Amino acid sequence: MQGSQGSNEHETVGAYALGILDDAEATAFEAHLATCEWCAQQLDELAGMEPMLAALADLPGSGTPAIGESLSAKPSPRLVERLVDDVGERRALKRRRSFYMIAAAAALIIAGPLAVIAANGGNDSGNAPAVATAKTTFDTLSDKVSATDKTTKVSATVAMSKKDWGTLGIVELSNVKGPLKCSLIAVGKNGERETMSSWSVPAWGYGIANATKAEAKSPLYAQGGAALTPNEIDHFEVMTFDGKKLVEVDA
Repeated sequence: MQGSQGSNEHETVGAYALGILDDAEATAFEAHLATCEWCAQQLDELAGMEPMLAALADLPGSGTPAIGESLSAKPSPRLVERLVDDVGERRALKRRRSFYMIAAAAALIIAGPLAVIAANGGNDSGNAPAVATAKTTFDTLSDKVSATDKTTKVSATVAMSKKDWGTLGIVELSNVKGPLKCSLIAVGKNGERETMSSWSVPAWGYGIANATKAEAKSPLYAQGGAALTPNEIDHFEVMTFDGKKLVEVDA
């Protein structure tokens, strides 16, 4: 390893972790380590690997230590470099796998309960993309169930689609007046309740046939998801935040 400090100080981290540098080399590397965040991180990851690498080294003589003899032989520089590179590759693979798992989880969240699109059919240009997405998806789904509550007169149609992660659901809500905060809840056959999406209803409401305000005449579309599959869902409920049921729709 003599001379490695002059050629590339970063390459010395593996030898330093194994304790195979001489005093001068170790002192020089420690001075470099004090100002190099990359080497400090690599040294932290390689901490505790000396016993493993030493055991894999080509030992002098017969290569078999006597009983009670410590496996303290120093690995050859070539072996050090190969094993350190192997460790680096395995750690990189682990980081990539972690990234893919995080990405998959994010995709599930985006497609699931937090992927909420609630919009009306008014002239607010800021809502136009959301309206197009929610209503277009709603219109393309063939599995729909509807109901109107006899007391509240609120009507709801829930369109469903089975996904690998559960159920995509879009509710079309009409004849609901505000101000309210509501949620679409999927109720499983086992009694489990999952909130699929939440939204606010302004004072003028949604889907009011005789409304004077143009925005109030169009229904509301809210999109969300549940971990329950369609065949595990017993019914849907549209509930206000204060616990009032506006409408129940059998699945």
